[in-house]
Amino acid sequence: MGDKVEWRIHAVFGILMVGVTFTDISPAGPWNDPTFTSGTIGLAGLVLLYMAWFRITFNQTGLVPVIEKWHDPQKSSIMVIITGFVLLGLAFGVGRIEFFPAPAGLIVSLVGLLVLLNGVYVWMISAGPLTEEEE
Repeated sequence: MGDKVEWRIHAVFGILMVGVTFTDISPAGPWNDPTFTSGTIGLAGLVLLYMAWFRITFNQTGLVPVIEKWHDPQKSSIMVIITGFVLLGLAFGVGRIEFFPAPAGLIVSLVGLLVLLNGVYVWMISAGPLTEEEE
């Protein structure tokens, strides 16, 4: 049980795959569109980066950060909510900078909204209106 889970492979391949979206080296693929291939590779890279983060944070394999895995949900949910808002602000900027691929702002805003939703849910069940009263 004390073994560390491996996260580096996921992180390296995730960074490489996301990096491909900033180049023109993607093949056309079966759909005859190199930009679609690039976006697909980038999304798969984001999934790998999320998996690496999950393994680092919770020291186990998996994908869903259930509430039992949080050390202090009341405090950390606020940080997650702030992170969600920061990502939404970044999405606004990324969507207007020509250097990034066209759908980059949408992808960052999707991630930001998911982070925000997770943080609000955890706050609601740990410190908000959905808190269960202990007797």
